[in-house]
Amino acid sequence: MQSVVIIGATQGTGKALAAEYARRGADVVITGRSAERAADVAAELAKDVPGTVTGLALDLTSPAEIVDRLATVERVDRLALVGVVRDRNTMAAYDVAKAGELAVTKVVGYTAVASALAPRMAQDASILLFGGVAKDYPYFGSTTVSAVNAAVTGLVRMMSHELAPVRVNALHPGMIGDSPFWTENADAAAAVVDSARSASLTGRLGTMGDVVDACLFLLENAWANGIDLSLDGGRRF
Repeated sequence: MQSVVIIGATQGTGKALAAEYARRGADVVITGRSAERAADVAAELAKDVPGTVTGLALDLTSPAEIVDRLATVERVDRLALVGVVRDRNTMAAYDVAKAGELAVTKVVGYTAVASALAPRMAQDASILLFGGVAKDYPYFGSTTVSAVNAAVTGLVRMMSHELAPVRVNALHPGMIGDSPFWTENADAAAAVVDSARSASLTGRLGTMGDVVDACLFLLENAWANGIDLSLDGGRRF
């Protein structure tokens, strides 16, 4: 049975990816900041599927605790680092605390998880990191987001060398139209959503299904390594 760990999987894309692996019969471990929430989502995902799902509490903004939080994980075939905190920061009004939380989450937290689990990774294991297209297409308020997502590229280069033959890739999605963040804030975000849709050459936003499909390619294709894959339908501007 394939052993899959998904960091940040109590909602959105992480949860959708966990559901797909559980349907495929994998032994899935998901994490979230809340132990209760992670356990509830794990129980939900484990219903009527051949795989198993276990929930663990893990906070990427507290990297010193990560080793202990992952102590019960015995083997890793696939690791997806999806967890993120949102930050809207500008040079004119730079919030150091919020910027630090995001930077610790993705740069330090992602690396700490991979480091903690490296000794338990199979030879043909793979790791997927989540970035975002803001690294290439900054917007007002993306000061930290653009910088941190660009740093994910550096993590892919470093990890793919240091952890070889374990494969390491990154996915940089654009706006995911049916993610909870956008659907739960639909009215307030209407202008942003319309702008993102018009910027895409496909004339549509991505879906969680589109993103899960890309995740599976990067995690499962045995020759996919060191890739930074942008997934945004192409850009007009």
